[in-house]
Amino acid sequence: MKFKTTIQQFGNNTGIELSEKQLEELGGGNRPLVTVTLNGYTYRGAVGSMKGRYLISLSAANRKNANVQGGDTLEVEVVLDTAPRTVEIPPDLQEALSGKSLETAFDKLAPSRKKAFVNSILDAKTEETRQRRIDKVIDFLT
Repeated sequence: MKFKTTIQQFGNNTGIELSEKQLEELGGGNRPLVTVTLNGYTYRGAVGSMKGRYLISLSAANRKNANVQGGDTLEVEVVLDTAPRTVEIPPDLQEALSGKSLETAFDKLAPSRKKAFVNSILDAKTEETRQRRIDKVIDFLT
């Protein structure tokens, strides 16, 4: 669905508001996973609710990539996202998980949590930091 909207600003946070009618038209329930396109930039997100309003979060990174900010009015495309949400696990994390028999516990995490853990490991600048972050994942799961 395409529509014109103003990016909502809540302190440092921003979001795209959907009306109840738009949410129903989109399908997928009250908290559907969606794909959002702004200024030719596409990202994956989810509809959440806050104080009776339906919102799709627009992170600082996504604002920068789409070249938008709170208060901007533009055309937005929101599509129900039915593609599986998968996260590629780095070999050293996979080895640590299997060594502790924690693959099942990791698999049960929300995709966003898995992605956050994996990105923190991939962003490590040194091997020591990388290992510390892997250990943090293991500690979280035990």
